[in-house]
Amino acid sequence: MQSAVYHLSIKNDATRRITLAWLTLALVSLVAAGIYSLLLVLARTPAVQKLLPVVDFFRVALVVHVNLSILIWMLSIAAVLWSLSSSRDLRRWDSLSFLLAALGTAIVIVSPLAGAGDPLMNNYVPILQHPIFYAGLALFTAGISSHLLRSAVTRQGIGSVLDGAAALRVGITLSAIITGIAIAAFVASYSGMPAEVSGQLYFEFLFWGGGHVLQFTYTLLMLVAWIVLAHASGCQFVLSPRLTVMFFLILALPVITVPFFYVAHDVVSSGHRLAFTELMKYGGLSCLPLGLAVCASIWKGEPPKGEGRYLRAALESSLLLFTVGGVLGFMISGLDIVIPAHYHGSTVGVTIAFMGLTYYLLPRLGFGPVPPTLALWQPYIYGGGQFMHIIGLAWTGGYGVQRKTAGTAQAVDRFGEIAGMGLMGLGGLISVIGGLLFLIVAYKTMRAAR
Repeated sequence: MQSAVYHLSIKNDATRRITLAWLTLALVSLVAAGIYSLLLVLARTPAVQKLLPVVDFFRVALVVHVNLSILIWMLSIAAVLWSLSSSRDLRRWDSLSFLLAALGTAIVIVSPLAGAGDPLMNNYVPILQHPIFYAGLALFTAGISSHLLRSAVTRQGIGSVLDGAAALRVGITLSAIITGIAIAAFVASYSGMPAEVSGQLYFEFLFWGGGHVLQFTYTLLMLVAWIVLAHASGCQFVLSPRLTVMFFLILALPVITVPFFYVAHDVVSSGHRLAFTELMKYGGLSCLPLGLAVCASIWKGEPPKGEGRYLRAALESSLLLFTVGGVLGFMISGLDIVIPAHYHGSTVGVTIAFMGLTYYLLPRLGFGPVPPTLALWQPYIYGGGQFMHIIGLAWTGGYGVQRKTAGTAQAVDRFGEIAGMGLMGLGGLISVIGGLLFLIVAYKTMRAAR
């Protein structure tokens, strides 16, 4: 029996225009995040860190880096996929949504230069306590929410036949629904917040629930990207569209528990925190069926040719990093830097999948060709550097070095700790090179417009 064709198509010029706009915003956010990540690596690398005002510098840079590389980059890629699944053109709505998000991103990028400081290191959406930074986040949130609503109104249905492309649209639609649930969770947390809570605790509780839910959005879209990359690189992905849809539903299913968490627990209670922690820890295992199917498709696939070589490289690197990050998540036993090792692995796994998806989309958006040698080595360099980075973090975390610290605050003085942080620093620098290569590949491809 012939395998289904899993591909993403550009239906018309209107779809191309809005898809390219969001993809460009994603790339710009990654450029800025890369600059801030280099500053972060320098702030944690032995010897070099002594030359920097590490504590304040590290924390301000970390806040901006996290928001650009997690929130803005990933939600912009989500907006790319939502655009591809829309059925009709709404140019004015598209323009408004994108301009709001782009303006918000620009403000977040320059906010430290405009005096924004006083960082709060809460989870998921760390904050600089300054009106300029708040305005940037608010504008981006308004833009992405507007585009989410527009995509929901104009989403393309399955059609008369459930083929591979329709199955992918189901996955993308589920990601939009989950994102809507995450936004509702943010609103519920805000509404349920006691008046006496302030400062870092306020933002920790505000973003805790919705931040966990957003991880399901990212994971689901990563699986969409894996399937596209697997098919385009010659893997034998033999799941039927119907079974693929069922596995998408299994991945999204744990999120239905979220409303019950808000009914059962106060927003500031330990039960609320634990419920979402367990949701991500065990609910995240729902990605295993599709993930294993993709792994099996690589095992059975033929050696890739043409664009399949660099798409396969991105797929394999993403699988490795996401798997390592997931395993480290089950090794967390305190507040040490095993925690950032876990989420760096998981989020970088998602990021590499989105990088591979970018390589897939750019020629189909009218650009190309992708520089094949650079695109082939880039995922391995970036993924290899990040692998060294998270192993160094996990290694040093075994000595009890605390997260979200830098410089002398890390209390790194034993040989094993210094070696682990040195490996982390070297891996971070290599990954910066890999990230720069991605941007060079994207730039060269977009310059070669047809």
